[in-house]
Amino acid sequence: MNVVIAALSAPAQLNGVSRHATNLARALLSTQGVAKLHFLAGEWQAPMFRSVLDDGDPRLHIHWIALKDANFSRILWYFRELPCIAAQLDADIVHLTYPAPIASKAFHCPTALSLHDLYPFDIPQNFGFWKSAFARKVMTRCIKNVDAIACVSASTKARLEEWFPAEINKATVIPNVVELKPLASPDRPFERLNGRSFVLCVAQHRRNKNVPLAIRAFARALATKTLAADSRLFIVGIPGPETTRIQAQIRETGLVGKVLLGSGLSDAELRWCYENCDVLLVPSEAEGFGLPVAEGLLAGCRIVCSDIPAFWEVGGGACRYVSWEGDLPGLYADAIRLALTLPKPARASLPQFSLQVIGRDYLRFYQDLICSRVSGFDMLRQPKGPPKAVRSRSA
Repeated sequence: MNVVIAALSAPAQLNGVSRHATNLARALLSTQGVAKLHFLAGEWQAPMFRSVLDDGDPRLHIHWIALKDANFSRILWYFRELPCIAAQLDADIVHLTYPAPIASKAFHCPTALSLHDLYPFDIPQNFGFWKSAFARKVMTRCIKNVDAIACVSASTKARLEEWFPAEINKATVIPNVVELKPLASPDRPFERLNGRSFVLCVAQHRRNKNVPLAIRAFARALATKTLAADSRLFIVGIPGPETTRIQAQIRETGLVGKVLLGSGLSDAELRWCYENCDVLLVPSEAEGFGLPVAEGLLAGCRIVCSDIPAFWEVGGGACRYVSWEGDLPGLYADAIRLALTLPKPARASLPQFSLQVIGRDYLRFYQDLICSRVSGFDMLRQPKGPPKAVRSRSA
């Protein structure tokens, strides 16, 4: 099978979408069913992808696209250029790693989409009025025009069904790959936090992440002496629309110097933070997939998180969940206090998120998609039962 992965996007720092793109490529290459894999990304993304994507496999062909790093240029590339490139590469499947505007029936082969969330519809505040309106149009066009959709969680699939019921029959659930790579120097500390107790929050600066709530909860935990006075809150995530609000919250709570912002951490540095934090704090309002929760489980973190379906789907009974009613900073501070009364848990094993399992899932997904174009193929497939709804335990 000859697969084209379209990973061209704006960020030059690793985020959830770019990590998904590299893990998708690695998962597919862990199988024997892929003969060639073409990975398409922007020239400005080359340093980022080279740092995490090993090109030693002869089946992997990375193409750096010379393009102005501007929204309009990228939109035109997906709309006009990608179908031509896919034809030149004789692709069997074109996989979009996030919603992009493609033309209906422009491709000679099936197209697949990784759907991470429905934020433009569920949380338009993430983008602002005009950007959210544009993002909704792009997402709508993409969802309707692709041939198949791989949702990263059952909760994302449930949101898809809520907003696009006519498209749900072409959707399936394939989770993200989750792994923590071995440390090159396991005993080497992350210098910014060396010798200090700290609470970790892994979150981009976007509205749904609720980072200001994490800061208020940290302030309350300090005030009630749940945490030692010299403790730190370390927020790891690339800047975004909420950065100004986050910085203002740090000043208003008098926590300048106690709340640290970081981005661009290496995999080794991030793993060290997971393994050495006192508590992992994840107060998101909504998520498509609970990646920090899953990574925290692998690292053996105490986890305090919001009571939302995506986190229950990943964390099950291993996390301490905080409901959305009442004094939220106080509830999170209490949850941190209770979490600290228990020893750190053992590192979890999550084989369902391994490269090999996810690679096989995608290979079957592609094979079904290709075969579905063969006349009469659907008559041979076993009927699928209705998807199970994913609900919060406190609902």
